[in-house]
Parts: sequence; structure tokens; C-alpha cells
Amino acid sequence: MSGPARTPRMRKVNELLREVIADELHDLADPRIGFVTITGVDTSPDLRNARVYFSALGDADAAEETRKALQHAAPHLQEALGRQVRIKYIPKLRFVVDEAVERGMRMEELLRNIVPHDEEEE
Repeated sequence: MSGPARTPRMRKVNELLREVIADELHDLADPRIGFVTITGVDTSPDLRNARVYFSALGDADAAEETRKALQHAAPHLQEALGRQVRIKYIPKLRFVVDEAVERGMRMEELLRNIVPHDEEEE
């Protein structure tokens, strides 16, 4: 996730939006949305736009299909936010694959490969 949460209030808003979006995903009937985790939300200071970071099971093509499906569902999710969250504006949602999850998995794989296999057995 990029961009710092600017203030404690913005961190709370971002976390609340993340929770509501994650809960609403369970109600979506789009088969393109498989196992998805909403990892964070970064809302603009004026609350008009929000980047919603997610990780999805599968390769890059599957992640892109998931992103498209989530973006297609954005109006429904914004409507749900409007019903459940009391803030001045409901932000326009833009979904972004969370690269940090993939980088972490890659780093873990690299670290595992550093340890010689015969040391692992001891």
C-alpha cells in the first residue's frame, strides 16, 4: 500500500471503509471474484477518491480479472458505504492489486532458498 494515512482520523476512516468493503464482498455474486482480501484503503484528504488495495489468489491475469470485477462492483460497494458510514462524501473507489503481499511472498521464497536443503533436515 502506498501513501501514508495522513492523520489519526484518516486512518480510522480508511480502516472503517476497508472493513465495510470486505464485509460487502461476501454478498457479491460475481463469479470473477474469488478469494479476495482487502488489505487497505487510502482515501484522499477531501474524501472524494479512495484506492482500495486487495490481494487475490492466482496469477497476474487472475488478479487483473478480479480487479475488473471489483471495479464493476464499485457502485454497489459505494452504495453500501453510503448506508453504513457517516462521512461527508462517499469516495469513488478504485481497486489496486496490493503489490506488498506478492513482494512478501517472493521475499519469503528467496529466503527459503538461501538455506541449504541439508541444513533444513537437521
